[in-house]
Amino acid sequence: MTTLQRCPWCGTDPLYIDYHDHEWGKPVHDDNKLFEMLILEGAQAGLSWITILRKRENYRRAFHQFDPHKVAAMDEHDVERLMQDAGIVRNRLKINSAIRNARVFIAMQQKHGSFAHWLWHHVDHQPRQNHWQQLADCPASNELSDRISKALKKEGMNFVGSTVIYAYLQATGVINDHLIHCPQHPQHA
Repeated sequence: MTTLQRCPWCGTDPLYIDYHDHEWGKPVHDDNKLFEMLILEGAQAGLSWITILRKRENYRRAFHQFDPHKVAAMDEHDVERLMQDAGIVRNRLKINSAIRNARVFIAMQQKHGSFAHWLWHHVDHQPRQNHWQQLADCPASNELSDRISKALKKEGMNFVGSTVIYAYLQATGVINDHLIHCPQHPQHA
């Protein structure tokens, strides 16, 4: 019998372990949580996830607890204020993207009833469960992330490339990429 071990990407950092054990790969259907993860994954582009995870509470404060309506109402004054906020990634393109994506997110909610419904429709409302043996088996993107990325860009979002979206799908449990020997893999639940 194989000994169960966490996915190796979370290492020994307690914050990373908690995120791995209690959030990553767990299906999310709440629009505000889906919006939060969309903004955080966009902020992570080009950086390590642990960097964003450590700044998460600052992001929650800076972006109105990820209320998409409040973020959508932010203006250039808010952008300038956030550019001075050392608690977040001070990248003007990413800050502006969060505001733009909030506006698109709201439009998509209105069009589809909820963002969750739109997102989960892509997988017939059932998480895709992978059975990877090792981290190297797990892709950085796939046809699903390509398709969702393209659709989000068409709607007007940015910082939603296929690699960012694949990470987003993993984070929100649309795709469950816990390795087969991880205690969080559904076969061990």
